[in-house]
Amino acid sequence: MEKNTCIAMIPSPGLSHLIPFVEFAKRVVQQNHNKIHVTFLIPTFGSPSSSMISILNVLPPNIDFTILPQVNIQDLPHNLNLETKITRTCKLSLPFLHEAVTSLSSLTNLVAIVFDVFSVDALDVAKKFNLLSYIFFTTGAVLLSFSLCLPMLDESGSLTDLTKTVNIPGCVVPFQVKDLPDPVLHERSNETYIHCVEMSKTLSLFDGLIVNTFTDLEGDAISALHEKHLNENSPCVYPVGPIIQTKSTGKENQWEFIEWLNKQPPKSVLYISFGSGGTLSQDQLNDSAYLIGQKEDPLNYLPSGFCDRTKRQGLVIPSWAPQVEVLGHGSIGAFLSHCGWNSILESVVHGIPMIALPLFAEQRMNAVLLTEVIKVAVRPKVDDESGLIKREEIAKVIKRIMEGDDDDDLEIHKRIKDLSDAAFVAISENGSSQRAFSSLVLKWLNI
Repeated sequence: MEKNTCIAMIPSPGLSHLIPFVEFAKRVVQQNHNKIHVTFLIPTFGSPSSSMISILNVLPPNIDFTILPQVNIQDLPHNLNLETKITRTCKLSLPFLHEAVTSLSSLTNLVAIVFDVFSVDALDVAKKFNLLSYIFFTTGAVLLSFSLCLPMLDESGSLTDLTKTVNIPGCVVPFQVKDLPDPVLHERSNETYIHCVEMSKTLSLFDGLIVNTFTDLEGDAISALHEKHLNENSPCVYPVGPIIQTKSTGKENQWEFIEWLNKQPPKSVLYISFGSGGTLSQDQLNDSAYLIGQKEDPLNYLPSGFCDRTKRQGLVIPSWAPQVEVLGHGSIGAFLSHCGWNSILESVVHGIPMIALPLFAEQRMNAVLLTEVIKVAVRPKVDDESGLIKREEIAKVIKRIMEGDDDDDLEIHKRIKDLSDAAFVAISENGSSQRAFSSLVLKWLNI
């Protein structure tokens, strides 16, 4: 009996990368009539979280997973930043990955491996088994374009002055160096910076680059990437987005949330979320931790008396919120977001304008893209003296985006509605993202 085509996918540790990988895999198997099987091989530096397990336990029949043996945490220095910790974990998992791919190759018709950007060190595994290799870039095309030109920027020394700007192919506005992703803001001798540059050089060695975006959202950047592929023989680029969750996996707060939202007038609610790991500084909000620790009661992070003062006007959920359902609810008028790419795409798909409050990673870059290029968000200004965003400034931008009185604000609402419609078209039959997706899968099936 002929074996189904098998694709191995290697997400990096963390829900923000696992979720789009899972949604992408679902689309692969669901749109190809069970001709393709997907296996996740997942590196980890700790026990899987309950959220991770809840996602993996409801995978469709043609998707399975193996959580690779946990790396020895003692092999990782205690002072590593998050990006380096994830990269080191993926690298230390290479022997386990090699063993898993050996087994998978003997049991299935394995034809390709799809890597996360943090697991590029595993490229040699694909080469050894003569498999096609792809990067699934879970962020946007502008960041991918930046990553591809990073080695050149490094050689030119363009990133050493935070007050300068750099031009990125396919983006109509220059980016201030200080707004670039965190890893490239380290000293050039720093391990995180060095790996980021080396990772960018490695991108050209893959057979293809899959990116979670669509033409109407980042058309200029996608065109620049296609042009680079044709003129410089760089990997083929497949814009297949928007790939988002269609429903939230956690159900614990869903009914409380939705019941409260049902009582609110249309477009009257501001939804605020800083993602799975984002927090504000102690001065900005009474808290200074990020993926370091957690108080027993998350509400203790809020200013004293906050819940009592706001209980007649708002609702605070202390753990996971069903974000997809919330953003799709008619009472939501705007989204105050940390500008993570998953949240951006979910907001765009549901036609919700944003208030950009970036915190870390590539989020400052995303905020510039949202406010100055795509123009579907507003961003509060930082006070020059304190370095904080004053409450009056936050109130100002909230009022602006919720009430939308002037022409610029009305244009934001119109543009996000148009992008929402375009997102649906992109992944529908004959849409731009669906065509890119189909060409990629056809390549896998014809091997």
